[in-house]
Amino acid sequence: MSYDAPPASVVMEMTVAASAPVALQTASPPSTLPSTRGIVQCKLKTDPTQTYYLYVPSGIGAHAPVLVIVHGVSRNAEEQARRFRRLARQYGIVLVAPLFTADRFADYQRLGLTGQGQRSDEALQMILTEVRQQIGVTGRRVYLFGYSGGGQFVHRYAMAHPDQVEAVAIGAAGWYTFPDPKLRFPQGLKLNRRMAIRLRPKQFLRIPMAVFVGEHDIRRGQDRPELRQTGKVDAQQGLTRVERGDRWIDAMRAAARQRGLNTLYHYQVLPHAAHSFAASMKRGGLGEQVFDFLFGPPSRILLR
Repeated sequence: MSYDAPPASVVMEMTVAASAPVALQTASPPSTLPSTRGIVQCKLKTDPTQTYYLYVPSGIGAHAPVLVIVHGVSRNAEEQARRFRRLARQYGIVLVAPLFTADRFADYQRLGLTGQGQRSDEALQMILTEVRQQIGVTGRRVYLFGYSGGGQFVHRYAMAHPDQVEAVAIGAAGWYTFPDPKLRFPQGLKLNRRMAIRLRPKQFLRIPMAVFVGEHDIRRGQDRPELRQTGKVDAQQGLTRVERGDRWIDAMRAAARQRGLNTLYHYQVLPHAAHSFAASMKRGGLGEQVFDFLFGPPSRILLR
């Protein structure tokens, strides 16, 4: 893992002794992990063009949960990590925030499966492999949060890689992949032969998922060009992010019940917020809602 010069607000030091990398290679994980003093900007060792942001609170062990947070089309990965840092420190959670640049990952929301750019799901897997190797965290399954386009990415990632995901929180995605095998991906689960993945409802319908959306996130038209606005999507999913999140949660719950699964699905409208990550965090309580859904009370995590 190599580090670039950060913004002024980002501290780059690692609180780990020079001998720590040797310790991390032993059979037994250390009692506490090497922490970061602030949010660290990292370059993937196997692909230095791939950036991600990392935060490791002090005093956590090898079994600490890992939360991946994924940006929208504004690509504000560092801001998201910064705004979640307080809660991550309080709960003892490792934060990983990948940056999917527009030139390499034009279609990251759909995992790069439509032939426009590189595979964003594979990039995240390489990042997580490096994080586990570098800091010694041992868990195979991660928690996912994404806002807007990131919300699209995280629920589709969970559908494609359910064995790697513990739970998913989605912030105001523009549209969703419904658990309908008759509709073509990304609107539904039907894949063409060129897509080298499988979407496995029997597995992904076991993953707890939640949608959080601002009560004023109802604008469309030219004001919201990033919102998918087609006749088919409007008819199936609704006209606004508020409607679409509600319908998707209902559809996922119904599909799970049809398979005899009592999976937790949650839909929450955030007060005083439109389509803004910052406003949702400041005025809508998004951060607290996400952490409560994913992890419960802080003491439950810290006592593991």
